[in-house]
Amino acid sequence: MITQASTTKGWANAIAKPATEFPPTALPVISGKIPEGLRGSLYRNGPGRLERGGVTVGHWFDGDGAILAVHFTPAGATGVYRYVQTSGYQAEAAADKLLYPNYGMTTPGPIWKRWSKPVKNAANTSVLPLPDKLLALWEGGHPHALDLQTLETRGTDDLSGLGKGASFSAHPKIDPKTGEIFNFGLTPELNSRLNIYKSNSTGKIIQQGSVQLEGFPFIHDFVLAGQYLVFFVPPVRVNFLKVALGWCSYGDAMEWHPNKSTQIIIVDRDSLSVVSRGEAEPWYQWHFSNGYVEKDGLIVIDFVRYGDFQTNQYLKEVPTGQTKTKAKGTLWQARLNPDTGQVVQLQQLFDRSCEFPVVPQQRVGQFSSHTYLSLHREVVDISKELHGAIGCFEHKTGTLIVADLGENRYPSEPVYAPDSLNHDQGWILTVVYDGNSDTSEVMVFSRNTLNQEPICRLGLPKVIPFSFHGQWKSR
Repeated sequence: MITQASTTKGWANAIAKPATEFPPTALPVISGKIPEGLRGSLYRNGPGRLERGGVTVGHWFDGDGAILAVHFTPAGATGVYRYVQTSGYQAEAAADKLLYPNYGMTTPGPIWKRWSKPVKNAANTSVLPLPDKLLALWEGGHPHALDLQTLETRGTDDLSGLGKGASFSAHPKIDPKTGEIFNFGLTPELNSRLNIYKSNSTGKIIQQGSVQLEGFPFIHDFVLAGQYLVFFVPPVRVNFLKVALGWCSYGDAMEWHPNKSTQIIIVDRDSLSVVSRGEAEPWYQWHFSNGYVEKDGLIVIDFVRYGDFQTNQYLKEVPTGQTKTKAKGTLWQARLNPDTGQVVQLQQLFDRSCEFPVVPQQRVGQFSSHTYLSLHREVVDISKELHGAIGCFEHKTGTLIVADLGENRYPSEPVYAPDSLNHDQGWILTVVYDGNSDTSEVMVFSRNTLNQEPICRLGLPKVIPFSFHGQWKSR
């Protein structure tokens, strides 16, 4: 283990300098063996660089998006890592300085240069693999289309339905039975609009709906639950005037209102019209795990809940390499009455700091007996650390199974990959930064033995900075 200053944690080196791209490269097996039924591609997206010209970005969400692809074939595993070639990335690379406002930044320079300056599309949040392209997603604008194999950027994509300036958020939900894709985007106004999209399996938008909102809220994710789309609108409001006048960034203009309620909007997936609206006590959430409808007609929603919006400040501190804000999120479950939008029951499932909850893609919108997520290690100060473990929550038994990777090792959000030869088997994939050796690798765990040694470890040729979200595409 390397010796470090007491104020610096092992994760900081992973983001200390911009990531280095690499072309398609055969990945060496460090230990174990690639399962014969693991055939397909893992894609992950996240900020690859957090500075330009010696100036650090204002928030973790501001970094330029870079995609890691790991392709599993009978011949072995091949990795490729490339920045998304957005117009903003190319302009800033040519100028060697930051030029645009973003989630946590205003336009560099005097205030009069900030008026009406378009926000840079960072393309850094998630991915959506489609039959003929990979979408790099960012919640403030159009997705970028990339080549599925080489990750070459083709340009922005309107999906045959997105208007100019419209946003297509970073957390689409795919119905495993129909192949339909649901997503949303916000139109930022004094009273914003929630735009809802339904696409076919190729990504083409085939239907749109719209819901009027109160003020300018911040909505990052939603959930597909049976015949419903469910949105939780936390009591965070963007001070639109401050942003419009260039006084501060979007992130700094977000105000927590503990006297307001969490609004619940339930939408019919067929008509994209509102079924009901309800209110609940104030909380904040970034991510949902899953949703489904019980036999009694109630909607069940699993999500990571925070007591307030301090999580935004913690994420703002990450690019500096030193965090100090405590923001604990834990897994909760809500039961809703779809006719009224009201919460019938609300309970915490376990009391351990966690994030990035996911279920197997084939269980989206239905009951899933397992939720996989990222966890803080038990013995750490969560205000100073990133997640050092992954886990599986078994809903039927209430058991949490944990894979603790040890000191200074930091896994990404777990991604579930089904086995192509055995439908009862599945694999959990995570990209790990090892702060002890300053290297990155891919670990493959069996879903049945998550708390045991990984089935396979693959070395990556370069350090991969921490990513946000990923997806698996089977062959």
